[in-house]
Amino acid sequence: MTKLMRVFVPLCVSAALLVAGESIPVQPRSLVIDPAQTKVEFTLGSLLHTVHGNFQLKRGTLSFDPQSGKAYGELVVDATSGESGSPARDKRMHASILESAKYPEIAFRPDRVDGKVAPEGKSQVQLHGVFAIHGVEHEILLPATVDAAAGQYNVAATFEVPYVKWGMKNPSTLMLRVSDKVEITIHTVIR
Repeated sequence: MTKLMRVFVPLCVSAALLVAGESIPVQPRSLVIDPAQTKVEFTLGSLLHTVHGNFQLKRGTLSFDPQSGKAYGELVVDATSGESGSPARDKRMHASILESAKYPEIAFRPDRVDGKVAPEGKSQVQLHGVFAIHGVEHEILLPATVDAAAGQYNVAATFEVPYVKWGMKNPSTLMLRVSDKVEITIHTVIR
């Protein structure tokens, strides 16, 4: 091989790889969700005031293939950890609405990510998957904002759960009317 060929061939291969960069397969990424850096908050509107509360994340993992968008894993929330700041209201929520002694976990199992997650900076995506609550699974699409930096992903998602439509009791009384949907907001760090 001539000296010119020894320089020219590697340069051509490098140029071809740069041009084809989008088509080079990317390995699926296995990520861990940090429960200590995760907030799961809920908001329930009513005529008199809005109720705010939170739940604790038990565990979470996520694997996704950036090329195909396929996702696997599970985010599991401890249903028994729900708190709204009112012991009487929380007791009713656990006993009559969530029935958390019978259904102690709430889970989201993604199967795909719609949209591209940028390696750095913000991305808007939608997570498609199954949301399991009160012993029943529901297909759901969660809009999420992902802020990526140095292999860490800060994720924020807000979505509604139509809990009455999904078979749970509405806690409304004669004097107090509440929404039949609860808003859930999740902030988490994934590594």
